[in-house]
Amino acid sequence: MAIPGVLVLLALGSWQVQRLVWKNGINEYRQARSQSEAVALPAEVTDVEAMLYRPVWFEGQFRHDQEMYLGARSYNGNPGYHVITPFERGDGGGTLLVDRGWVPTERKDPARRTDGQVAGTVRVEGLLTGGNVPGWLTPDNVPEENFWYWVDLPSLYGQAGVAPLDYLIDAGPAANPGGYPIGGQTKTELRNEHLQYAVIWFALAACLIGITY
Repeated sequence: MAIPGVLVLLALGSWQVQRLVWKNGINEYRQARSQSEAVALPAEVTDVEAMLYRPVWFEGQFRHDQEMYLGARSYNGNPGYHVITPFERGDGGGTLLVDRGWVPTERKDPARRTDGQVAGTVRVEGLLTGGNVPGWLTPDNVPEENFWYWVDLPSLYGQAGVAPLDYLIDAGPAANPGGYPIGGQTKTELRNEHLQYAVIWFALAACLIGITY
């Protein structure tokens, strides 16, 4: 009876090692891409997958009166929001969404961070990212209250009243006037705890072998 149990535990440990190698490769790839030199964002991105986590830059104007809020976001342990703002490109590239970064709860109201509501033509540099899939515990977004728990691109673009794109831009770490929003909030690394899981499965296999002996 112990032999099949040991084989199953060893197989689970080996599977976690494979997952560890796979996820390390993804994280290294994203990290390398995010640190590459910024390129001009094409007017039309035909292959979003090839551009993910690539630094890009573009020019235009923010539509601050249409900003949206991504909730349940923390910065150094402090609760707050990410501010997502439509951005009209000046090169004929239409309107896209920019995650400008984090603001504390008390600065959600734009009137409390007027210096950061930059007007006129500006240049933005950041990482091209996609939407995400909510976990089974993630609450539903509430567009009617201009509040999102997860990045649902069709819903966000619909709220802005523009044609939906398959990506948005996470603003880089360049400081905004007044200090808010705080950019550079992109998480390029996937959660990776497979080493711990592998150790647990192999340890259980060793324990079962010892008990059987």
